[in-house]
Amino acid sequence: MAAKTEMALLRASLLKMTCHRNVWLSSFSPLTMYPNSNSLPLQPPMFSLSASEAPFSSSHEPQFRWKPMCLYHTQGKCNKMDDPVHIERFNHDCSRELQVASAEQRKICSQNFDFFLVLDLEGRVEILEFPVLMISAKTMQVEDIFHRFVRPSKMSEQRINEYIEGKYGKFGVDRVWHDTAIPFNKVIQQFEVWLMQHHLWMGGSLDGAAFVTCGNWDLKTKVPQQCQVSKLKLPPYFMEWINLKDVYLNFYKRRATGMVTMMKELQIPLRGSHHLGIDDTKNIARVLQYMLLDGALIQITARRNPKTPADVNFLFKNRIR
Repeated sequence: MAAKTEMALLRASLLKMTCHRNVWLSSFSPLTMYPNSNSLPLQPPMFSLSASEAPFSSSHEPQFRWKPMCLYHTQGKCNKMDDPVHIERFNHDCSRELQVASAEQRKICSQNFDFFLVLDLEGRVEILEFPVLMISAKTMQVEDIFHRFVRPSKMSEQRINEYIEGKYGKFGVDRVWHDTAIPFNKVIQQFEVWLMQHHLWMGGSLDGAAFVTCGNWDLKTKVPQQCQVSKLKLPPYFMEWINLKDVYLNFYKRRATGMVTMMKELQIPLRGSHHLGIDDTKNIARVLQYMLLDGALIQITARRNPKTPADVNFLFKNRIR
């Protein structure tokens, strides 16, 4: 009996310690996310160490209790907003974890755009996820989020199931994907409505905004490929973008081959699940915020030829190839 009592006290102590370590557990990846299921899993979420394995405190990094996003909410489909258990477990405010203190904003130099649209697509065969964060260039605050899971149009149901299980099953969000994914042409239609609601696009190029990506692949290669598969004309707002890796190289005078490398060098802990598009987009946004606070000018790095859109002109002499 004494041994059982001692074991119970030990478990309670460990649980208490875990609850008080949420700040640095934010650099772990939640692998159990079923926010809209009828019954939440009984087992605790599993975690894996991120690129940053130790607690980190920085003037650029606000301290808060990190929680995984409700991926139904990011797509406007959460029906558990009145469930206190669900609200406690999942984040429903993307801007909260990307807040920047107003005192820090004076460090930002004047930018050429009013807003940055941070984008990180997922899916090698066809696009599976289309997340965009709208970041103010003046305050660095998240103004809005657009997030959709995308259903492939040229794959059999069996292949889709295998593909999604392999891609999103490891994050525990395959059910959310199946519940919410829509075809790419509908995603583009909804995205254009979202752009117009924010007065960022009226039919031509973007107005006062620019896409920010981590690499050229998303907009140079994947979007045109998907447009061809979905039989869509390449939208005019995808004619130019900012490859943050090129800006990083020219500002800090050191080469970073990807998001994780930039975060390591800037000592920014990785939050969420790497290769879950919405989490990667938020992490890229945090690199962008860090660079803005360091005084970087975020400029266009690539632009398509308007007559031959397949031809891309890279504007920085020093760039990641």
